[in-house]
Amino acid sequence: MGKSSGEEKASKPKFFDGVKAEFRKISWPARDMLFKQSVAVVGISIVLGGIIAILDMVLQYAIDFLVK
Repeated sequence: MGKSSGEEKASKPKFFDGVKAEFRKISWPARDMLFKQSVAVVGISIVLGGIIAILDMVLQYAIDFLVK
């Protein structure tokens, strides 16, 4: 049926050992590259947010104009 509590406790350390092994395989970006990419993501998000806000205002005015 199910695992006994002794078997469950034994499998948890094996799981975390596997997680540690997978984390060692990750190639982390350099600090300066990470900073540049983060700035790019934030900048693009702000620009797209502004574009969406402007489009929203224009469409809202257009809809209000058509309805009234």
